[in-house]
Amino acid sequence: MFEKKTLQLLQLFYRETGRVRLLDIDALPELDTEQQQLMLQWLETKRNFTIADVTAQHWIKTCSAGYITEVILHSDGRLEEYTLFTRMKTVGSWKLDDGVIELTITKGDNDYKCSIIANRNVNIHSAIEYKNNELHSYLKLAQTLPLSV
Repeated sequence: MFEKKTLQLLQLFYRETGRVRLLDIDALPELDTEQQQLMLQWLETKRNFTIADVTAQHWIKTCSAGYITEVILHSDGRLEEYTLFTRMKTVGSWKLDDGVIELTITKGDNDYKCSIIANRNVNIHSAIEYKNNELHSYLKLAQTLPLSV
């Protein structure tokens, strides 16, 4: 059985290489020999997050449907999320697990979870989101740079 991170990477690989739309982790096919080589090349574009990458930064989160929010990850594991233009606030939590940022956000009766995988060469990262434990959306998250005063 594959470990959680391996399954998350495989799921994201299938989405980002354009082979398929979103696939649930339970429905991931095995890689053939050609796909294994492509995945190794794709993995070279990824890296682990470190705690220094994560805290005290603002992030812009967008989904494939166009919903855009600002996310703030606090050092104590709390997060705040604001719609970008109307500033509606939601809250949640985050943790760093094996180099992957795990977000949990509650909006009304809905629970959203995603695992953010870091890109190596650009600070625009990727995730697959679940809503109420069902596959929901492909996300991009961009880290903003702190202002130097």
